[in-house]
Amino acid sequence: MRCLAGAALVTILAVGWAAADEPPAHREQESGVASEAQSPGADISAETGASPERRLHPLDWLILAAYAGGMLAVGWYYARRTGSTEDYLLGGRRMRGWTIGLSLFATLLSSLSYLSWTGEMIDNGPMFLAQIVAFPVAAVLVGWILIPLVMRWKVTSAYEILELRLGIAVRMTATFLFLSLRLSWMAMIIAATTKIVLMPVLGLEPWAMPLVCACLALVTVVYTSMGGLRAVVLTDVVQTFVLFGGAVLSLVLITHSLGGVGPWWPSQWAATWQSPAFWPDPSRRDTLGGFVLLALSWHVCTAGADQMALQRYLSTRNVRSARRAYVISLVADALVMVLMAMLGLALAAYFRVHPELLAEGQTVANAADKLFPRFIVVGLPPGISGLVVAGLLAAAMSSVSSGVNSSCSVITADFIDRFGGNRSSGNRSSGNRSSGDTRQVRRAKIVSLWVGVVVVALSLAVGTIEGNLFEVVNKVVNLFVAPLFVLFVMALFVPWANTSGTLVAVACSVAAAVAIAFFQLAGLSFVWIMPVSLVVGVATGMAASGLTRCGVAIARMLAFRRG
Repeated sequence: MRCLAGAALVTILAVGWAAADEPPAHREQESGVASEAQSPGADISAETGASPERRLHPLDWLILAAYAGGMLAVGWYYARRTGSTEDYLLGGRRMRGWTIGLSLFATLLSSLSYLSWTGEMIDNGPMFLAQIVAFPVAAVLVGWILIPLVMRWKVTSAYEILELRLGIAVRMTATFLFLSLRLSWMAMIIAATTKIVLMPVLGLEPWAMPLVCACLALVTVVYTSMGGLRAVVLTDVVQTFVLFGGAVLSLVLITHSLGGVGPWWPSQWAATWQSPAFWPDPSRRDTLGGFVLLALSWHVCTAGADQMALQRYLSTRNVRSARRAYVISLVADALVMVLMAMLGLALAAYFRVHPELLAEGQTVANAADKLFPRFIVVGLPPGISGLVVAGLLAAAMSSVSSGVNSSCSVITADFIDRFGGNRSSGNRSSGNRSSGDTRQVRRAKIVSLWVGVVVVALSLAVGTIEGNLFEVVNKVVNLFVAPLFVLFVMALFVPWANTSGTLVAVACSVAAAVAIAFFQLAGLSFVWIMPVSLVVGVATGMAASGLTRCGVAIARMLAFRRG
């Protein structure tokens, strides 16, 4: 696997270096300016003839090579220190709260968020920041209610809880929803990062997209499959700082180039933004109340049902550490959301001042999601561009690595161990236990690699989806978030819940989510997918469970009388 990762890394670097290493005379002819390197903070307005064909400098590719090599080195280091499946999938349940918090933040803040928040700010204004209002409520609900409940169970896959409470059918349903959710999520991360960032930066033709997707996924999957959760968490921590650093550097350089904060800070509500409104309104896309409900439902549903989040809690020492980890992730999430919103304002102002730096056919209005990658190429000096691209890759790789590890833990615990892959483990003598653990770890690594193969294949399909990235993420990636949590609500909070009623609940919840996302049920926008599908699922589940229990009771009573 290490050889495959090295080959993928060499392929990406060769393509990038070939694009960057053009003859100086040809570059001058393209750009219409001298070819000397631009210094940090230089006034880019002088480059009125900037070329849409400019590429990353070889120095940037050296930085990216060092970054990718460092990630692989971390995976190799922890591969030598992983002796059991519990070490591999849960870090031995000894992970520190602050590292888990940053890992959880880096996991859930993918490059989809990193790119879509800047585009959303440019397209529709700051109303999406209202989501931060929901964070304190989410911290209480998750930290003091959900986490203590989950931490009582010493499990590898959180969906084992569902089987103990409601049976194997509910557990398998949850596993299917989770894998569908996270495989499509990872595929979209790979596709969006490749299509919006790497393809424009490299200047490649569309035919090269499968190759770049495969290389990006392979490097991530290899260091994940080698080192397990501890490698994922450590690289997530590093990638968090790289992510913040890339955004801050871009904001500082734009501010310096434009002569201060004033030129990009809006003095009035833009005409293209929908007028602000407080109360939730199904007929409007952007309201403060609507975004608060969206954020609250997403955070609670994800923290309470998604194996990627639950796996982090289960890997900590105790409830207090898990709670601290969740609060740290929320604080980091709020900070980067505000930072990316500010960067969106700065990017819009920058390209309005320098429209000649946009690619052919692009405007601020029609290319909001692509302005940040464009600025990396035309607005940053060599070296800094590589650092910022590394930040975008960090957001993608941290999410994909966590998704692969969590998917591996679910597939291993819910399918392989469940249906015969680990039957003999209970009969092994203590002398053979070490070799048995080695075989299980090797099996988990193979599963991780196959998950990566599936993600690459799916990324080629989801890469064709068009539209505002913020909306696409909520319509496609978050489609099953609430239906998955409905299963846990029924299992943990509804005493009369049963298997048949819970399956009815999840079916109705999925139907409601699909109807709103793709058929605009009752005129509802994508903001209402999770809140409505959650309410529909819980309500129908409670009613269906109650009715089936009453039906069984009546049938038994009639049978008793006949007897």
